[in-house]
Amino acid sequence: MTRAYLKSDAAYNGLFFLGVRTTGIFCRPTCPARKPLPKNVEYFATVREALAAGYRPCKRCRPVEADEQPAWAQELLAQVEREPATRITEGDLTKRGVDPATVRRYFHRQYGMTFQAYARARRLASALTHIRNGGKVDDAVFESGYDSHSGFRDAFARTFGDAPGNCRDRDCVRLAWIASPLGPLVAGATAAGICLLEFSDRRMLEAQFRAIRQRFKAPAVPGMNAHLERLQRELAEYFAGKLRDFGGPLVYPGTPFQERVWKELLRIPYGQTRSYEEIADAVGTPKAQRAVGRANGLNRIAIVIPCHRVVNKDGRLGGYGGGLRRKQFLLDLEGAKFAIEDS
Repeated sequence: MTRAYLKSDAAYNGLFFLGVRTTGIFCRPTCPARKPLPKNVEYFATVREALAAGYRPCKRCRPVEADEQPAWAQELLAQVEREPATRITEGDLTKRGVDPATVRRYFHRQYGMTFQAYARARRLASALTHIRNGGKVDDAVFESGYDSHSGFRDAFARTFGDAPGNCRDRDCVRLAWIASPLGPLVAGATAAGICLLEFSDRRMLEAQFRAIRQRFKAPAVPGMNAHLERLQRELAEYFAGKLRDFGGPLVYPGTPFQERVWKELLRIPYGQTRSYEEIADAVGTPKAQRAVGRANGLNRIAIVIPCHRVVNKDGRLGGYGGGLRRKQFLLDLEGAKFAIEDS
């Protein structure tokens, strides 16, 4: 990491951040500012860790803005999308001058799986789409890059829990990673609508993955669908200040109480806030502010279901799973007034 930041090596952007003890600022490895002495530097795997340690984001390299993927990661992802049947081995990575261990760590941090697992899941997701659209299993085998029916069927069954022929009506949760000014977001959607939108560095993300797999009785695999494409466009417009209301369908099963809270969050207008007490009153449980807070924290569709618009009664921001800095950013973007007047 020391060599990477001293050389401003862009291949390490997103892999780590460096905090400069003498300034209290954290940066990307490629920051154009004067390089600090190694003895004055400490390293962090995520923006969240740097913020939690008390560092402020650098105004020159802007480490909290849309995550810049290393060039090699962009090339790998583009090739997987362009040629999903192509196998890229660790030997291929080495020939490209990319360390397989670096690739493995990067994909595990960003996507929760190794690059090989990502590419395999992407191939199988394409195969499921082909089969759901009425295509032949034989065609799906070879279009997915498998040399044999048995190998394909085994891999398919491990991922989707059943043989290919039994999955023509089977759904899965498609996962996509979306850049934003607040860092990368992970979005999930079924055929019915958006079911997940979280900051990729949130500690609860793994728990959210488990929750959606259990709720929908379906695996989560990399891929896009029409709902995710629409969400990606709408998020870009939202962060540009051009969109106030998201229009795509949402799917957010929970307990009856959780669902009442989440529906009430959707009623908070853009540019306004509500207190936990007001939400509790609105859902018919005036003494359940803490329960409202828990339900708020378990919201799986951040920003779109605007849990960031819930603040303390005295106007202070209160908690937020993505971090108070992000909550402040979103409320500032929407022009919200934090102080809540007593009714």
